[in-house]
Amino acid sequence: METKQLQGLSEKIFLDRYAWKNAETDNTKVGDVVLVLTKDDPKFPAKDVGEVVKREGRNVTVKLRNGDLVESTVEKLTLTIEKTPEEMWTRLANAMSKVETSPEKQKEWADKFRWLLDDWKLVPGGRIAAGAGASDELTLFNCYVIPSPHDSRGGIMETLSEMTEIMSRGGGVGINLSSLRPRRSVVKGVNGSSSGAVSWGGLFSYTTGLIEQGGSRRGALMLMINDWHPDVVDFITVKQTAGQVTNANLSVCVSNAFMKAVKEDLDWDLVFPDTKDPEYNELWDGDLDKWKKLGKNVIHYRTVRARDVWTTIIESAWKSAEPGVVFMEYYNQMSNSWYFNPIICTNPCGEQGLPAWGVCNLSAVNLSKFYDADNHDVAWDELSRVVRYSTRFLDNVIDTTPYHFPENERNQKNERRVGLGTMGLAELMIRLEIRYGSPESLEFLDKLYGFMAREAYLASTEIAAEKGSFPAFDLEPFMQSGFMKNMVDVYPEVGEAVAKRGMRNVTVITQAPTGSTGTMVGTSTGIEPYFAFEFFRQSRLGFDKQYVPIAQEWQDEHPGEALPEWFVTAMDLSAKDHIRAQAAIQRWVDSSISKTANCPADFTVEETAELYELAFELGCKGVTIYRDGSRDVQVLSTAKDEKKEEAKAEAAPVAPVADEAAVSTLNSVLNAAVTPGQQQVFDKQYKSRPKVLRGATYKYNTPFGMAYITVNDIDGTPGEIFLNVGKAGSDVFAMAEAWAASARCSFATAITATKSNCW
Repeated sequence: METKQLQGLSEKIFLDRYAWKNAETDNTKVGDVVLVLTKDDPKFPAKDVGEVVKREGRNVTVKLRNGDLVESTVEKLTLTIEKTPEEMWTRLANAMSKVETSPEKQKEWADKFRWLLDDWKLVPGGRIAAGAGASDELTLFNCYVIPSPHDSRGGIMETLSEMTEIMSRGGGVGINLSSLRPRRSVVKGVNGSSSGAVSWGGLFSYTTGLIEQGGSRRGALMLMINDWHPDVVDFITVKQTAGQVTNANLSVCVSNAFMKAVKEDLDWDLVFPDTKDPEYNELWDGDLDKWKKLGKNVIHYRTVRARDVWTTIIESAWKSAEPGVVFMEYYNQMSNSWYFNPIICTNPCGEQGLPAWGVCNLSAVNLSKFYDADNHDVAWDELSRVVRYSTRFLDNVIDTTPYHFPENERNQKNERRVGLGTMGLAELMIRLEIRYGSPESLEFLDKLYGFMAREAYLASTEIAAEKGSFPAFDLEPFMQSGFMKNMVDVYPEVGEAVAKRGMRNVTVITQAPTGSTGTMVGTSTGIEPYFAFEFFRQSRLGFDKQYVPIAQEWQDEHPGEALPEWFVTAMDLSAKDHIRAQAAIQRWVDSSISKTANCPADFTVEETAELYELAFELGCKGVTIYRDGSRDVQVLSTAKDEKKEEAKAEAAPVAPVADEAAVSTLNSVLNAAVTPGQQQVFDKQYKSRPKVLRGATYKYNTPFGMAYITVNDIDGTPGEIFLNVGKAGSDVFAMAEAWAASARCSFATAITATKSNCW
């Protein structure tokens, strides 16, 4: 097992997020490798790796990897106990093997897990990597779904407390808001009316933005609402108001009946339980079907056209990539836990649908390590071994992690949910010379992910024979899930094994995004194609230029030649290619998939609707698109104007979150009205204003409403600009006025990012 030296951003991510931390930075000494805060900005901080070369009291001098010297203090350092992945792998292997039943078993599995982790064959989920064997306080589960809030002030505060506790220990949270009564409905106890489910979602979002998790990442939140809720349209459009619900991902839970109503252009009733029912406070938990089965009354609020609601979802997703859609009824039909524990929400990135008090238990097989060059094929035997060991690794996490809520422990130990996923798919396919999105690739994906699902399920049955099935296992209904019917149809040996041995885990496969871990190990993330082969990445660690090693490797071997057609990027594919690939993999994923269908900037609303409907028809459990440029900020970009970025940073103080969004959007609006040729000479000229100027007025849609930009020319160069957007007297209106006035001096457009790594 050779030492794997990490460099650049990989080393930064490892030290910042996953290496075992030494909280006592007072112990820093000359020679220590540290992360030093080089940009102390609460919104866009930057850190870099270096070695302490001098210390005087609390002041330190750090020599960065590029040779620069940085003066800092011990408070601004991140000091780690582990400096290399090998140290982390040994810690994790020992931690996961300790739950085995005998010293001999512990030694056996410590060695097997150490082999599994070596060279990043299995990349553990972030919480496992950061917490296992390092802390008795940090959860090893990435994400949680907590029960829908009880519809009372006390219930909402209890949910807020639960959410805060989980996030402070490193977990993301999903909450379905459908249990909360609609806006303006009567609250009898206070002789008033409710502010509605969406406003309380804003509270959860705001709190999420305040939480710093172990100094390494912000809290992550998913908010959902069901398609029958009277506030569903407000929920869909809430982010079109600047500054609203900025720290949460949003998705709508859509039923089969709603999709049928959309297809057939039927009316759709928005309803809510009768809050005057004497048992409302005791029985209502957000499950409308259960409420109806109890014979309880449901109040009809209004009837809408299903296509109108659907169009609102589509238009909002087209504008800003939100909300996503989860086909929740179909999800439950496919779910192995359908008969005892219904799915109510997903985790923040959408790949794991969960019941109340459910958890994400995640790790990823690094597929880039399984290319058999001799046979130009997948190294199937080694992949089988890795999948089987990984299944046991994740099952052991369940008995290793601390539980801070007894409800989580009861739920997880009753169903023993694990989620084995992948990264490096795009790299593996390039080595196999298979073009992502092609018909050949769909056949390959079906074979690859079917093989992995088969191996994982057989491994789970073997663990069940040794240690017992999950307590809620009931063979007959388990085998009736949509997923198991498909599994047994293709791999009857799995059905035979489940019938004979039982099943250790209710679910085994989850496809997470692996944004940070994939970047750390230097391969493609999740199941996504590469974003580009040269790009910039914005994160809390700074703005970094990235090169894809496999593309550089090919070009070094073929100088002067263009990359072959199997080197495909996310934006090279059609949106339908993305969805078809997602559907091919979804067939073999018993939970769900974090996958974004990338679309070009000129992708239309109609095409977006067609894409969402295709996802439903192909059996995807959810769908999210990202239309290039549809957000004010994005994590990845293919270009950066360094000088303008620096000029902007020097010219203006850091703005609040809402203002940053406005500034970025207004920049985009202004740049849309100026040609590249005009922009090139704009800053080089100054002329006095003639009495008469001619120009043009541009109409541009923004999240703040329709903007009207008038640009008047002086000899083909913009001479003055008037920008009208937002209501008179509003912050946006005032900012637009100021921006138009200052726009003569600069048309700076910044590409920055606050978007979560989940996306």
